[in-house]
Amino acid sequence: MNKVYPSAAAALEGIVKDGQMLAVGGFGLCGIPEALIEALKDTGVKNLTVISNNAGVDGFGLGKLLETRQIKKMISSYVGENKEFERQFLAGELELEFTPQGTLAEKLRAGGAGIPAFFTKTGVGTIVADGKELREFGGEMYVMEHALVPEVALVKAHRADKSGNLQFRLTARNFNPAAAMAGKICVVEVEEVVEVGDMVPDQVHLPGIYVHRIVHNPHPEKRIEKRTVTANK
Repeated sequence: MNKVYPSAAAALEGIVKDGQMLAVGGFGLCGIPEALIEALKDTGVKNLTVISNNAGVDGFGLGKLLETRQIKKMISSYVGENKEFERQFLAGELELEFTPQGTLAEKLRAGGAGIPAFFTKTGVGTIVADGKELREFGGEMYVMEHALVPEVALVKAHRADKSGNLQFRLTARNFNPAAAMAGKICVVEVEEVVEVGDMVPDQVHLPGIYVHRIVHNPHPEKRIEKRTVTANK
């Protein structure tokens, strides 16, 4: 089955709409689905709840959707690189559900695994636990966290075959597999597309059963958030 679509816009057609919850892979600007985010912006859908480790930067990544006011709520771990995010949040224009990074990863993993909720020590005794069930195990308190099951997941991988089997590259893997597994519909952006059978089975990082649509973007911009170099001596 060939899951490859001719463009990012075509891959999003018919599956994104106002008010949805979406998961977007990436960590900072590393491993973000650049073309899919741009195509999502162009659809004009609004009132989105977006699950992502952070919110990109001003003018790039999810920062583009913040500028067009298409996101009403973020479920994130770190948002410190985006001034427009800060402005909207402090002005009461943007909802934010702060989630510890490991908890966010596990909420997505649990969603993909069909686990509705789990208990963790992280956040006990802080505002993270406000309004959530607490339970004692082995003499220690744990807080219950609900899984996340977004309607659509937008992820980035390095390579896909035409059935959707994926390979990620180094740290760009980050939240992408968990987001892909959690989404009811998963759209993946890749730099390389190969024929079925061209991948060594043991080198497949995520099986194609989780992937519904593929977009080939061979030349992503791949911005670096904070470029640092060593001075010549």
